[in-house]
Amino acid sequence: MDRREFLGWLAASGAASALPGAVARAAGQDASAPSPTPAEGTAAAAPTESAAAWSELMQELAEMQSRYLGPEWNVTRPGDVADGHRFLLHVLDQGIALWLEADPDRPVFTRIVSPTRKALGDNPDAVYYSAPLRGDRSYRIRGNLAGATYTSFTLEGGNRDGHYPDRVVATLNDAELGADANGDYELIVSPDAVAAPSLRLAPDVGTVTTRHYFERETPVAADPGVTIPLRVEPLDPPGPPPTHDDTSIAAGIRRVRNYVHGLTLREKPRTPDQQPSWVSMRPNVFLRPAKWDKADGGFGAVDNAYAMAPYVVMPGQALVIRGRMPACRFANVVLWNRFLQSYDYVNRRISLNRRSLVAEADGGFRIVIAHEDPGVPNWLDAEGRVSGLVYWRFMLPEGEVDPLVASVVPIAEVARA
Repeated sequence: MDRREFLGWLAASGAASALPGAVARAAGQDASAPSPTPAEGTAAAAPTESAAAWSELMQELAEMQSRYLGPEWNVTRPGDVADGHRFLLHVLDQGIALWLEADPDRPVFTRIVSPTRKALGDNPDAVYYSAPLRGDRSYRIRGNLAGATYTSFTLEGGNRDGHYPDRVVATLNDAELGADANGDYELIVSPDAVAAPSLRLAPDVGTVTTRHYFERETPVAADPGVTIPLRVEPLDPPGPPPTHDDTSIAAGIRRVRNYVHGLTLREKPRTPDQQPSWVSMRPNVFLRPAKWDKADGGFGAVDNAYAMAPYVVMPGQALVIRGRMPACRFANVVLWNRFLQSYDYVNRRISLNRRSLVAEADGGFRIVIAHEDPGVPNWLDAEGRVSGLVYWRFMLPEGEVDPLVASVVPIAEVARA
């Protein structure tokens, strides 16, 4: 019998269930005495706090299934419902990773998205981390640029305990980090005014988010060997954490519930007049790219200009998008489903950045979205999805970004389009 078989036998045989009795005997209690049961007609004993929190999470998940994946959110097509179930599981996974064990007294940076955990409009050309913070503590962050084209830190407010943030409190990018020749840097995050580089906390700050953008031939997020050196520590060490108990575990479960609620049922879908100026509601038509604005939400890369539009491309067709790259720090385009999850960038080409994009002789570009390879550069694989979202990022653009012009053509005519 090997170790795993022995441990399985130990659990199945009920050996672990002997522990309560052993504890009772050590305390001088009668371990053989039966446990009290509620008298007939009386209510059962109240559940533990963690059991109550677990029930609340299960109710939240059930409501997500019945409401978020239904007509209330205009999710009715079978393919969208299936994508929605995958999205909800990714959000739950994300909530557990970021918030179940979150400890702002002893914060640790956790990677937010990956090829198998997609939410919040993930970017194949970026690596993101988050760490929980308290608005009344001071921290030191140490890191290295790791060759990134762009690096930034953002403080989010209103999102303590896993809630969705209501604003960006403060931000700085690598131009303000003062990194040395090796790319190493250090900054202070504090509620007090301190010398640069630093970020000033507000009382309701809940997280710090990092963004590390790369322009590579293949997506950096698809490379499991890429890690960003990052460490955050309180200036006043708090000592070891208390042992987990019913109260702390219940709090962790509720943080997870807050998080999944914030990404799903928190608010109804925006109407067309509530969308940012750069979000088009017309398929295959892009509005002029525009810089991120604080009205766009609590998460955001404040140095980006964005443009987004839905696409509709049937089999045998191609969507041809023409434009011109502005002078900027970084730029890319990515395909998402309706839940702002990127397509499969590990096995398909579903995004392009300035390095992977092939420019035309006049300096402009032509990108083709289709279900099969049209035999020209800059093909984005639609995965057989006849509809989805096209999302553009232009980091620190100089001046306005030229409009993006799109047209649908037969795939056989792409070379002449």
